[in-house]
Amino acid sequence: MAVKAIVLAAGKGTRMNSDLAKVLHPVAGRPMLLWVMDAVADAGVEDIAVVVGHQADEVRSILPEGARSAHQVEQLGTGHAAAVGLSALEFCDQDDILVIPGDMPLVSANTLRELLALHGDSAAAVTLLTVELDEPGAYGRVIRDGGSVVGIVEAKDATPEQLEIGEVNTSVYLFAAEHLPPALEQIDQNNAQAEFYLTDAVEILVGKGFRAAAFIADPEEGLGINSVDQIAEVEAVLAERLRA
Repeated sequence: MAVKAIVLAAGKGTRMNSDLAKVLHPVAGRPMLLWVMDAVADAGVEDIAVVVGHQADEVRSILPEGARSAHQVEQLGTGHAAAVGLSALEFCDQDDILVIPGDMPLVSANTLRELLALHGDSAAAVTLLTVELDEPGAYGRVIRDGGSVVGIVEAKDATPEQLEIGEVNTSVYLFAAEHLPPALEQIDQNNAQAEFYLTDAVEILVGKGFRAAAFIADPEEGLGINSVDQIAEVEAVLAERLRA
């Protein structure tokens, strides 16, 4: 059994107000994507596929040696991106597939190792990395039933009651490889954005009777970058880590 990884790095990042692909924006002196790549590699994952799209050649040019790339020509959502990345990996049913965004430079190798450990111990079909926030804003809410994870609802699709939930999805998932392809095939575009949400794979698997688990991380590790202001916020945290 091995862990493979899909890093999602195809988006333009329109809220960055820049022509530069989001994952190429420098954070503490290096492209934000490389912070994520380092964390994944340091967690022990050797086979990594990076999904590229906007400025694909430029993103490929910074990838570490040995990293694969898969071109998502049309951005149709995270579920579609995961399927594109999966097509670039060689895996068997006994493997696990980590799916992680390329815009989370604060996620640590230690947290990813803990996610891997919990996934193995829980025998779950999918394990989420979540955080608890006082102001969850636009993050997808983690839905539980009696403590067990049963799904994720995007904020735009959530009811007022669901918007009160503080545990949110970081968009980091660890799937048992045997369950990911059939779940991806069942995802549809029936949502506010008309996109294929990878979040729907969780509810699909739970609906088939499989278990979903979650590892709750430090809130700062779930911070994704969507604006220039957030780069400054992330850089402050990285500077504190370096001083420590």
